[in-house]
Amino acid sequence: APGPSRADLVLRGGAVFDGSGAPAMEADIAITAGRISAIGPRLAANGGEEVDVRGLAVAPGFIDIHSHGDGSLSADPRAASVVRQGITTIVAGQDGGSRAPSRRDDGPQTMAEVFAAFDSLRPAVNVASMVGLGTVRGVVVGADDRPATAAELEQMVALVSQALADGACGASTGLEYTPGAFASREELIALCRPLAQRGLPYATHMRNEDDELMEAVDEAIAVATGAGCPLQISHLKTQGPRNWPKIDTVLARIEAADAAGLEIAFDRYPYTAYQTGLSNLFPPSSRDGGTAAFLARLAGADTGPALRAQAAAKAESIGGWDNVMIASVRAESDKAAEGQRLGTYAKSLGVPPDELTVALLTRNDGNVGMVGFAMSEDNLARFLAHPLGMVCSDGGAFAVQGPARRGHPHPRGLGSFPRVLGHFVRQTKALTLEQAVWKMSGFPASRVRIADRGRLRVGGAADVVAFDPATVADRATFTDPFQYPTGIPHVLVNGAFAVRDGEQTDSRTGRAIRIQSR
Repeated sequence: APGPSRADLVLRGGAVFDGSGAPAMEADIAITAGRISAIGPRLAANGGEEVDVRGLAVAPGFIDIHSHGDGSLSADPRAASVVRQGITTIVAGQDGGSRAPSRRDDGPQTMAEVFAAFDSLRPAVNVASMVGLGTVRGVVVGADDRPATAAELEQMVALVSQALADGACGASTGLEYTPGAFASREELIALCRPLAQRGLPYATHMRNEDDELMEAVDEAIAVATGAGCPLQISHLKTQGPRNWPKIDTVLARIEAADAAGLEIAFDRYPYTAYQTGLSNLFPPSSRDGGTAAFLARLAGADTGPALRAQAAAKAESIGGWDNVMIASVRAESDKAAEGQRLGTYAKSLGVPPDELTVALLTRNDGNVGMVGFAMSEDNLARFLAHPLGMVCSDGGAFAVQGPARRGHPHPRGLGSFPRVLGHFVRQTKALTLEQAVWKMSGFPASRVRIADRGRLRVGGAADVVAFDPATVADRATFTDPFQYPTGIPHVLVNGAFAVRDGEQTDSRTGRAIRIQSR
């Protein structure tokens, strides 16, 4: 086959899935100066280095469309749990929270400065970012539950426009979190209008994912339609057993919006448990004014009992207090709580679970992570297999050793992508290998307009993963999350090995991904 006579690296004889959803073809891939220089059977090119990948699937490096992996990069830029899953690009700035804009003068204040900081870190993984509309509201309006004034709205729209001009790949909301929960539909439409001309998505952690799921989906569709931009529903789920039957209605609503011409898609991580803050057991109205005001309401004789009752009802809706697992605490004195089921832990301490919840939040200044076990395995498989669904981790970046080993995280931060390939492709056959690769590469790349990644093609960036379809598997569990996956021997980021023969290398060739306007 034609191609360059000399390449830096040639991957020989793999089953190449190009990221388009097409079946594999046996081919070699030549890589030169961080780019793919040729693809074809038995390339004549001599590689400065040649790697035999026969028997392995070779795919575009995976793109995690909804990641929180940027959170630990400054402490540990190796992003071990990310690259070991075959993920080469993370899309951060999710759930309404991004690193910019910021008023703080001890760090980056604009998205341009955030991207420059990522570049100087030299992370092992590429980082794209959305602009968080909760962050924008916090900077301009603060933590109060009130509408923005006309002048504030204008200022917020300008901040969103600036972040997009700096290369942000969309805008996100976290409408169950504060201060994002205090934004009206009209405010959201105004803030999403700058996305329209760029064809970039509005990604939403919706206002509700359980009893009012349909109303929340309708609102998300109304915001994107009103703004004229694409819609990405984050980590779509039917939460709590009484809401599991809503899956047919929710998918029908999404399909109808798609048929009506809205560019709509969603993502989902491959687990039946979610992770959030323990404060999320309480209604957003209780968090009006920020953490101190929230904790004062929990302690108040006139407000506390009703709030504890609401938290108990929320716990009951997902199957009881033992379906709440404590994932992380700040106070050293509470470290024993990490990994514990709240009901059982409360019983061992001789305290009612609602009171223990309040005590943990109070001692940890409102900052306690939880995992909630609330979703159906059948629905999960249907979401992952749906043509408009793609794969995400919704996880952080962790490591088995070092500063990124922290808390007792949800296993999704270490196992999501291999779990799809092992459990949902190989074992349950919920989707085919080419479908899974498309949902992890070409599809997310097209959503956030990353032009040169997500597909294996000549001229594209050489982000590549080679894995064994017969053995790829996640190993992280809810009881023992700090375990890397197996069956992913090689991962290349911008043409250099981030993982080679199953071991992470010292090369850190990731960079900030700035999206160019169309």
